[in-house]
Amino acid sequence: MGIRLIFTGMLSLTYSVVATEFWIAGTGNDGSDGSEAKPFATLERARDAARQLNRPGREGGVTIFLRGGDYLRTNALELTAGDSGNPHSRIVWRAYQDEHVRLLGGRTLSGFTPVSDPAVLERFDEQARPHVVQLNLRALGINDFGEMKSRGFGRPTAPAHCELFFDHRPMTLARWPNQGEFAKIAGYPPASDRRDEHGGNLGELGGGFLYDGDPPRHWLDTSDLWVHGYWAYDWANSYEKVTSLDSVQHLVKTGPPYGIYGFRKGQRFYFLNVLEELNEPGEWFLDRKSGVLYFWPPKDATDRSAHEVLLSQLEQPLLRLIGASNVTFQGITFEATRGNAIEIRGGESNRIAGCLICNVGDNGVVMDGGFGNGVVTCDIFDTGDGGVQLTGGDRQTLKPGGHFVENCHFQRQGRWSKCYVPAIGITGVGLRASHNLIEDHPHCAILFWGNDHLIEFNEIHHIALETGDVGAIYTGRDYTFRGNRVRCNFIHHTGGVGMGSMGVYMDDCVSGTEVYGNVFYKVHWAMFIGGGRDHRVENNLFVDCDPAVRADGRGLDKSPVWHDMVDDTMRKRLTEVPLALYRDRYPQMKTLDRYYGPPEGPSVRGEAFHGVPPENNVIARNVCVGKWLEAGWHATPEMLQLSANLTNAVSSLVHSPNDQSRVTDFDLKSDSSAFALGFKRIPLAQIGLHEDPLRRALNHSAYP
Repeated sequence: MGIRLIFTGMLSLTYSVVATEFWIAGTGNDGSDGSEAKPFATLERARDAARQLNRPGREGGVTIFLRGGDYLRTNALELTAGDSGNPHSRIVWRAYQDEHVRLLGGRTLSGFTPVSDPAVLERFDEQARPHVVQLNLRALGINDFGEMKSRGFGRPTAPAHCELFFDHRPMTLARWPNQGEFAKIAGYPPASDRRDEHGGNLGELGGGFLYDGDPPRHWLDTSDLWVHGYWAYDWANSYEKVTSLDSVQHLVKTGPPYGIYGFRKGQRFYFLNVLEELNEPGEWFLDRKSGVLYFWPPKDATDRSAHEVLLSQLEQPLLRLIGASNVTFQGITFEATRGNAIEIRGGESNRIAGCLICNVGDNGVVMDGGFGNGVVTCDIFDTGDGGVQLTGGDRQTLKPGGHFVENCHFQRQGRWSKCYVPAIGITGVGLRASHNLIEDHPHCAILFWGNDHLIEFNEIHHIALETGDVGAIYTGRDYTFRGNRVRCNFIHHTGGVGMGSMGVYMDDCVSGTEVYGNVFYKVHWAMFIGGGRDHRVENNLFVDCDPAVRADGRGLDKSPVWHDMVDDTMRKRLTEVPLALYRDRYPQMKTLDRYYGPPEGPSVRGEAFHGVPPENNVIARNVCVGKWLEAGWHATPEMLQLSANLTNAVSSLVHSPNDQSRVTDFDLKSDSSAFALGFKRIPLAQIGLHEDPLRRALNHSAYP
């Protein structure tokens, strides 16, 4: 029990002693004293009460207990510097014991009825008519439906439109073709044809694209029709509003910003937000003019009263910390906002611990600035964009940011913005991702930019499920990204379309990464060096990859797209950091002088510049079962520093791996010749999620 508050008047509270506890309950009253017996009703009231205690020199932390139930949010709970604890006296917001506490940005819906309007029923497939139900949202006072926006590769993050969730899973906005299927671009008007930078052909974005198939002929209202596609490449998607649909010519035109790059024949797309295509369980459509929501509940929903139907409404974060420090949120569910679930901007040593974050329109957690903030032992499911985005440290001084995400389970990120919205995004200096489980992602699991990051003991599988030319762990296109370590991760069963996927992808000449002690199983190109330099690939185990190691020399290619990348983009990025500091911290950067010239000049330019080769890449003391090495596109095996690698090593494995194998099944026999070559045992048992009190306390059995 905490020290109690003394209530002295209806309009004010005075405190004779330092309080250590406040309580909040759905049945509480903000005029109460905030005790366990007389809790507050709102989070803001508890915040303000704790703030009054936050005097300089105060000893003892404050715990704010939330009793079980939903706390509907119509705005962000915002904490600032005045709501901070100190390193020895934290401010802790937490669910009481094992009670389920949910900060909710959406509204639960009930009262669905069968569709009776003959004109509407006629627009459905005959098989759908008995199953689709309707609800008038305007009659419930819901008039803010949000706005569908162009989003995806190269588009700014913006709050999602309203979304529908059934038993804590996102439902599918009615589309053609159905979920899991794509149509293909059949072509484009001849007048739109142009050459792309790689020598192929694209249709100009303004000219639109052609499609095959007849369903659009039957769509009565296309005024709010959208398309989603991978218009030119399998790594760049966007959603675009249709401005013109000619069902006779099968021609689609979109409005600005039109799409990405151009329209390439054979690329994938689908239409969405189409009432007539509401033709299978789990699909929905909102008539924004009338406010009527149409929904075909999942097949197992025989008793809809036993299931939760939820519509997201809040366009702000559920929680926002600005300059606050030493604050913990523990054991709370954050659900159904159209924006980011949690934002932490500035401050130090804040923790999001043991929480469930799900069904949000943008990112799970965004950290930007400050020092040493962390997300620990959380489950982050079903986000429209990424999972946790960490930004911290200073690339001008190489001062670390100290942020981290640890022991978290990520699943089904990228529901909307498929590409470059990783489960974990890392930008800056000195950040960490460790002991996480990442699965079921359309693109990359961990994306990092900057210096001195640590990515270790993570398990990653079933990523790149909808995209290609992507890595489970990915970075690229900067010679100054140095000092990064990718250690002791288990990467297996990656997907990929087109070019497929990679395990660790060092793209577009990025350099200077340590890749040590990882286990790769059934990964397409497990370790891919895309033209870079100074990587160290050591003490890894590769099993059934295609191949284990692949390298190219794209920095030597004379075609404009690649020559300009190293001569222009990469050269400029060398000038964006203090080179003296970087050359002192990362001495191998000095070897670039022979290709660009020394910092003091003269620089090597024009016809004298012949590109940059993939030099000083060390591939040593690795163990491989299956295909080992490929080098091409201006690279040869002789360019790599290969030593003490054990290939054809199937007899070294203790177990024969299969699709159900766990990471601990990839141990080597004690008499394997790998150890004589200098291979060190990988601490397999430490990889992935680990049990701790927070993980044992996570209780979301109702969530799939």
